Amino acid sequence: MSLRFRISCLVLAAAAVAPVLALPDAALSDPGKALVIAHRGASGYVPEHSLPAKAMAHAMGADYIEQDVVLSKDGVPVVLHDITLDATTNAAEVFPGRARADGMFYAIDFTLAELKQLQLLERGNKKGEAAFKGRFPREKTGLTIPTLAEELAFIKGMNTSTGRVAGIYPELKSPAFHRTEGKDLAAAVLATLAEAGYGPEDPVFLQSFDFNEIKRVRTELGYKGKLVQLIGENAWNMAPGTDYDALRKPDGLKQIATVANGIGPSLTQVLTDENKDGVAEITSLVADAKAAGLEVHPYTFRADRLPPFAASFDELIKLAVEKAGVDGVFTDQPDKARAAMAR
Repeated sequence: MSLRFRISCLVLAAAAVAPVLALPDAALSDPGKALVIAHRGASGYVPEHSLPAKAMAHAMGADYIEQDVVLSKDGVPVVLHDITLDATTNAAEVFPGRARADGMFYAIDFTLAELKQLQLLERGNKKGEAAFKGRFPREKTGLTIPTLAEELAFIKGMNTSTGRVAGIYPELKSPAFHRTEGKDLAAAVLATLAEAGYGPEDPVFLQSFDFNEIKRVRTELGYKGKLVQLIGENAWNMAPGTDYDALRKPDGLKQIATVANGIGPSLTQVLTDENKDGVAEITSLVADAKAAGLEVHPYTFRADRLPPFAASFDELIKLAVEKAGVDGVFTDQPDKARAAMAR
């Protein structure tokens, strides 16, 4: 029995006994319930974007499971949060000398066959240390990078075998970067979704930080499903030509609503502590977005990295859902988010 198989079995067994404290399917049909969106899977427990992380998220009752998508050298959509491989794989060990001039290893420089030779690791920082202390050990356990097609088949399989439908939430990662490399990320992802049988009425949210790409997906590529405009900070340089300060204003939100169904702002754009008094302040963003007809799914709710204005994860979830009125939350711990909403 291989190490990879043993690890997968252990994760699946742990997930199977995880408490599901509400009926997740109800959130898919009941607009009064907030969605639990598994951020990169159950990434608070298992290395992000591994199939075991997605299995655990499904067993924990996540309404939607996120897939960040980039392309391989041969144009295959694969599930990775970064366009580079350094933080979550052993690329430097397997392919020494293949880094670019900036010292980073880019997924798009490797064929799918080469990417499959890498092992997924718990996320690390620039020093190679674990980015989140106390999470899964940063060790090689035989986990590999899934293709988008593989992950969609895996989630559909769990939907069939459990009878509980978890939706999918793919993100187009850095589409402008992919275009500079001569590849059309959005077209490849839409083709994969269609091949997997996902249509406009299925539980799918397609997201991107790039507003130009969101508009292109809706108009030029003719996508009929739900689209979500992610909202970052201009200082992050997430997407050329996208002004997040402008998009957060009422007129910007109305502009988003002409092509998208929702927004995904950062948690701190919904709840802040500008007064520095330890008490959360609710911004107008959720109310403004809803006035424009948009859903609001903020990121990222982490039980092991609380903002200073929240004494507990339960308090943070209740502030967002009950006070701010968000429609869903991206979380690394879907079980804890589900439990907080049930209490």
